[in-house]
Amino acid sequence: VIFLHGLGDTGPVMPVTLNMNMAMPSWFDIIGLSPDSQEDESGIKQAAENVKALIDQEVKNGIPSNRIILGGFSQGGALSLYAALNTQQKLAGVTALSCWLPLRASFPQGPISSANRDISILQCHGDCDPLVPLMFGSLTFEKLKTLVNPANVTFKIYEGMMHSSCQQEMMDVKQFIDKLLPPID
Repeated sequence: VIFLHGLGDTGPVMPVTLNMNMAMPSWFDIIGLSPDSQEDESGIKQAAENVKALIDQEVKNGIPSNRIILGGFSQGGALSLYAALNTQQKLAGVTALSCWLPLRASFPQGPISSANRDISILQCHGDCDPLVPLMFGSLTFEKLKTLVNPANVTFKIYEGMMHSSCQQEMMDVKQFIDKLLPPID
């Protein structure tokens, strides 16, 4: 499981426009928080290449790519979705927590043509999230169902949860991982 942090957690440091250009741990620049905000396309694409390099490294270490789950919280979840849908390596799945799909207009109107058309995605969101509103999660879910096999996309909403996580969500993530990565004899 490769799990990516949210904005401000440990990781690469760069100036973030949304936070008055203050340098803080971030995968790519965030310019605004509305659906029509400009996005840092080159930063997102570069970050996705960095994630693909992490996957390549695990494959070199002997882990088949179809035994790798990509995941993350908030900005990390957004990047994990984008990277998974843009890689040619077949992955086991994605856990996308409290996030959105970056550069959604850059995706095709129909299914993606990559190895991950049948990827399993667990998307989780709190219904009281003040930072990444539930609407972003819902729009992302609708878009994901057009890009990959809709039967493999699950969207779970947690009542009263803010931009955070909860025990039930962690149990749902654990079940998802256990299902996709059964022990190898």
